[in-house]
Amino acid sequence: MEFSTRSLSPSESRIVLALTEQGRREVARREIINLLGVSEKAADHVIHSLRSKGWLERASWGKYLLIPPDQGPEALGESNLLALASRIVEPYYIGYGTAAGHYGLTTQHRNVIWLATPLHLRDRRIGEAEVRIVNPAANKFFGFGPVDVLGYKAVMSDREKTVIDCVDRPELAGGVGEVAAIVATASRRFDWQKTADYLERIGSAPLILRVGWLVDHAGADIPPDVRDRLLLLGSRSRKAFLGAKETVKDAVGYDPTWRVFVNATRKELHESAGLGRRRIIKKET
Repeated sequence: MEFSTRSLSPSESRIVLALTEQGRREVARREIINLLGVSEKAADHVIHSLRSKGWLERASWGKYLLIPPDQGPEALGESNLLALASRIVEPYYIGYGTAAGHYGLTTQHRNVIWLATPLHLRDRRIGEAEVRIVNPAANKFFGFGPVDVLGYKAVMSDREKTVIDCVDRPELAGGVGEVAAIVATASRRFDWQKTADYLERIGSAPLILRVGWLVDHAGADIPPDVRDRLLLLGSRSRKAFLGAKETVKDAVGYDPTWRVFVNATRKELHESAGLGRRRIIKKET
């Protein structure tokens, strides 16, 4: 791979070239010290210079990500921020509104990256993004796997788990109105059996009822047997609540089928109503 090194010093070029030739995207501070054969102070100076020029970004203490030469030193977009966030802790997954955005389920742009992990850490900032730590219950920490973000591997909740998580925590996905749109958009390419399996594994009847109501609200083509299964699983709960904690004027109100009190207005949910229904395009004769 050819790229310009005119803006890099010999030491800086040595690091970038070595990592590029090895096909690596991550490097530790100690590796840079050993590679250059210099003191810690001198290596830190080179690291600082590469960071200021946009070739390295700090992922966590003593660990850095290379911004690939083929992407250019200015390639510090959202995907690279996800890659950086993914190096903060293990185990983890990127989820909620962040994952919904990655899958194209929401058009809202947020400067927040939601990182789920069983470990208790403080929130932190990466570039212009704020990384907020979520500690889901043990029975909710599943349904994720590696995804590619501009050549980096990051662990993210899959489509079905992302939707379930957003319904479970609407405040982490833009609110009830946005979550309703996420459910509707995702439902067109849903693995319904997987969704039902996930919900049964979590074991929260109120959550099942909320998902069921949103699926019906979206007019999604849920298989009848899966819908019946959700109704049966949700029957363990007398009722569920969806929406703001404070009373909302002109709220949708109680739905007897799913036993959900929807504390949101029809106006707030208007754009997602029927959005999951498949459109049949009529051919002109």
